[in-house]
Amino acid sequence: MEYKLPELPYDYSALEPYISGFIMELHHDKHHNAYVSGANQSLEQISEARQKDDFSKINQLSKNYAFNFAGHVNHSVFWDNMAPTGQEPIGELAEAIKDQFGSIEIFKKQFSAVAAGVQGSGWAVLVWDSYAKKLNIVQLFDHQANLALSLTPILLLDVWEHAYYLDYKNVRGDYISAWWNIINWQDANQRFAAVASKKS
Repeated sequence: MEYKLPELPYDYSALEPYISGFIMELHHDKHHNAYVSGANQSLEQISEARQKDDFSKINQLSKNYAFNFAGHVNHSVFWDNMAPTGQEPIGELAEAIKDQFGSIEIFKKQFSAVAAGVQGSGWAVLVWDSYAKKLNIVQLFDHQANLALSLTPILLLDVWEHAYYLDYKNVRGDYISAWWNIINWQDANQRFAAVASKKS
């Protein structure tokens, strides 16, 4: 199976003025597409290694695959996590956030602080911890590092510089503040409902 670049669920300029159409086009068509190509290429190289019975480079090939595949998955969720018309948190997810963090406002402050504090390239992620059966907020370095296997992403914010630099320069905080206006809480709520209802 070959990974494919998903289409955006809206036009490039649909998230303006919060994210420009120019950034969205570059981010989706160039950056995300590169991760799709990288993941497919890594799988081909791993397959060739099996056929040749030569695993001398398997460590690097596995790391390349993890990086690119995670970049593909994260971005696929990220696009759906946003919508032209921002909403307020809804449904079971809204109630779980209030229960876990005290209020929506406190949750937003913590999430924003986590996003602002990512060193270098990475993501801020609201996750469901299937082991502890609760929500948490984590930093994800690059695309794949620092994510425990029990954590399922619900809401992701890309804080790699390519996600915002052309619009916000080096002021990541302004980008984070703007992003709250375009969250697709319906999508996030559906993701939460799908994982939180599982027994194990």
